[in-house]
Amino acid sequence: MKDKLYDNADSFAMSFDEEWENVDCDDIRIKIDKVLELLSDHPFLKSNPENARKMAEFRIFSLKKFQ
Repeated sequence: MKDKLYDNADSFAMSFDEEWENVDCDDIRIKIDKVLELLSDHPFLKSNPENARKMAEFRIFSLKKFQ
């Protein structure tokens, strides 16, 4: 997916999930920050950083996707 990034939430979610699996960190908030830093060039994060962070937190805390 890294070769095709789009300025939309779905593309960001797929990229976020992929990077999440690759980052080793026990503190969830710090891990979110690290993943967002790795995705800093993603079009959705660039154009809508507030919603990108909200989406990341929703995936982790509300969906409990990685627990």
